[in-house]
Amino acid sequence: MAIELSKLNKYFSVDKLIFHSVDLSLYQVSAIIDGQEHYVTNGKNQFLRAANVIDLQKLLKDVTAKESVLRHTSAYDEMVGGPEKTFSNLLEVPLADNKLY
Repeated sequence: MAIELSKLNKYFSVDKLIFHSVDLSLYQVSAIIDGQEHYVTNGKNQFLRAANVIDLQKLLKDVTAKESVLRHTSAYDEMVGGPEKTFSNLLEVPLADNKLY
């Protein structure tokens, strides 16, 4: 599911903002609202993307979230021919907005 940034700004609070590390310098963001994850889009129906987390934090500065995290899933094992995993190697760390923008 997706939600536009303008609509997300109207929520009093979201459960969690997730900044996804997609590639070396590519980040996307999703929000968990009432237990459902929604990828955040711009007004043109495109996912919000940025080359760094700070640019996304600037766009989301008006969104109040109970929790904010950076999430990364590594494809390293698959790239080097490792065995198929029976578990997720998802890494999720707390992320604060230090207002560096």
